[in-house]
Amino acid sequence: QVQLVESGGGYVQAGGSLRLSCAASGSIISMDGMGWYRQAPGKQRELVAQITSVGYPYYPNSMKGRFTISRDSAKKTVYLQIDSLKPEDTAVYYCNLDAHWGRGTQVTVSS
Repeated sequence: QVQLVESGGGYVQAGGSLRLSCAASGSIISMDGMGWYRQAPGKQRELVAQITSVGYPYYPNSMKGRFTISRDSAKKTVYLQIDSLKPEDTAVYYCNLDAHWGRGTQVTVSS
């Protein structure tokens, strides 16, 4: 009964910015634990950012600096702001909450 829908991906030149959105619907009682993952061709899916169980944003060390996760609990929406995009950021970005996954949104960065 939970559905996650990502949006905001697209084509952008290196150095540009994107803001991804994940709209959740269904019986969601908390945004805590919701996060963003990405998967590039030939690579494993990796965590980009996550809202912890205490509502604080978490970023792996490799993701710190250019990524910002935020949320609007009233709208049941989480966002991922990506600044200074690089070609290596090219991937499908997925929204996750517990066992639920969105279909993903493609981000392509040209040099």
